[in-house]
Formats: sequence, structure tokens, C-alpha cells
Amino acid sequence: MGSELSNPATQRMMIGSFLLAIVFLAVWEWGPAAFGIPQFIIPPASKVWDEFLRMLTRDRLMFHTGITAMQVVVGFVLGMILGMLVGFLLGMSPTAEFVLSPYILALQIAPKVAFAPLFVIWFGYTVYPKILVAILIVFFPIMINVLGAVRAIDPDIVRLARSFNASKLQIFWKIEFPASLPPFFAGLRIAATLAVIGVVVGELVGGNQGLGYLLTFGEGAGNTPMVFVTIIMLTVIGILLYGAIVLIENRVLHWLPGRARRAS
Repeated sequence: MGSELSNPATQRMMIGSFLLAIVFLAVWEWGPAAFGIPQFIIPPASKVWDEFLRMLTRDRLMFHTGITAMQVVVGFVLGMILGMLVGFLLGMSPTAEFVLSPYILALQIAPKVAFAPLFVIWFGYTVYPKILVAILIVFFPIMINVLGAVRAIDPDIVRLARSFNASKLQIFWKIEFPASLPPFFAGLRIAATLAVIGVVVGELVGGNQGLGYLLTFGEGAGNTPMVFVTIIMLTVIGILLYGAIVLIENRVLHWLPGRARRAS
């Protein structure tokens, strides 16, 4: 990691990214006024910063952020486990795939927003509706990626392993599981962003805690800076979760050629 940061090309990209952030903040601060856009539509960056400081002390911003982050992580982990298990089950059993695929597809096609009020009716204004919506959203991309990876394994490799008297568990651990890891992590990257959406959908439907609640409150009060602060905090949660997935992926998949070149 240190050698990568000391790379001149990497340093140039970091400097370019930093300069772009400065330009973005400058445009955000003075651009709306230059184009005659009222502050209640697009508040300048300084107003959003002032609202951020106010919310830290008066609206328990970090408390609500922690609630949402906890629900995102729990929903993401449970959806990841469920998607991985179902993906392997369908990939290794054509019968299970034939029987279960129509129902899984129907569950995916159904709008997740429509499930949120139903979960609130069932479980009340608790954390469970938010986590369940996140699980539903996270489940499908991971399941599809794992299923596709298992399907794509060369059957000759499996037959060769069986010719050496390899058990089903050995074939899974030595062949099928390693082959599924790159697509699995690709699905995790997608799911990391979707988990935030799932939790916010649940919080918007009902509840008095979390960033979704603050988002609804800010909208009702016509407090545009508050809405911007909430959106930024949600974005930060998504970026941190995505970054954690990337770090774990680089550690686990260090044997891939592209990552080996970056590490050297």
C-alpha cells in the first residue's frame, strides 16, 4: 500500500482528485448565486456546513447516523450471507434452480418500496423493517453473481478432480468457492451501495430515528441545507462500506494477476 502511494502516477491522480474537489466546492459555493438560483433550492456550501454544525449539537446528527449505519451493516451482512448461500445452492443443484428461480425472480421484480409499508405493519416502527428491505435489495446481485460464477466453472476441471477421488466438499472448497470469489466481490460492491438505499427507504416509510427520519423532517420543514447534510452523511456511509469491501477484496484476491502487479 505504501509503495502504491509513493508511485508518481498515483500521486498525480490524488492531486488531480483533490483539485477537482476544490473546484466542485467553489462552484457549489458561488455558482447558484451567479446563476440566480435561490438558496432555498440550492444552498451554498457554507450554509450546508453551518447546518451540519448546528445538527451536530441540536439534532443528534451522529446518533442518527450511527443508527442508519448499524442498520446498513446488518442488512448488508445478512443479505450477503443469504445471497451467497442461495447462489451456491442454485449453482450446484439444477433441480433447486428450476424449482426456486421463478419465485426468486418474482421477489426481485416486485418493487422493494412496496414491501416497506408491509414490514412496518408486521414489525412496527422498529429496526426490522429497514433491515429487511436492505436484505431484499442486497440479496439479488450477490446471488446472481455467485450463481453465474458456479455455472461458468469448466466441467472438465470438476471431472478431473473427481477422477482423483475428490469429495464434494473438496471440489467445493478447492474449485467452486475460489472461482466464485471475484464475481462475489463484484456483487458486494454493488450491494454496498444498494444497502444504503434499502435502509433509507425503510426509514422514510416510518420511524423516528436514522438519517431517513432527518431527511423527511428536513423536507417537511423546507430546510434544504438539512436535506443536503443528510444526503452527504448517507453518501459517506456508502463510501465507507464500499471502501471496506475494496480493502477486503484486495486482501483476499491478492493472487489475481492485476492485483499482484499493483502490489509489486
